[in-house]
Amino acid sequence: MFFHFLWEVNFGAVKEGDSVRTFGRLVSYQPEESKATLSIQHAARQHQVVVQTTFVEPFDPIIGAQYIVLGEIEKAEGGDGVMVHARVLNCVDGVNLALLQRGVNEQRSYFRERGENKGDATTAAQPRAPL
Repeated sequence: MFFHFLWEVNFGAVKEGDSVRTFGRLVSYQPEESKATLSIQHAARQHQVVVQTTFVEPFDPIIGAQYIVLGEIEKAEGGDGVMVHARVLNCVDGVNLALLQRGVNEQRSYFRERGENKGDATTAAQPRAPL
């Protein structure tokens, strides 16, 4: 399961059924619908995603706090955008978001590099034909 920034979740970087980890500020919660909305600002734009909270209730929301959510991507009701069906929803208020973003980018670099090296190692490990 990879970490995806909230703005990536909304712009098609993930497909329906994919497992994701993302974070954002809790801006609203509708207990009667079991839905919360996470928001984050990136590149002068405000990005939001709806989180289905059915599996994490009872849920004691802190509006304005930072949350990390782990769950699966589903199409939002009405077909507009996507929704995260939360399996885990944790308050992480006080986390240094710049450091978290840097860590996510480092992890991505590592996985990219490892994938490239794995391809090289596979080629190198193939047996050679006898001379």
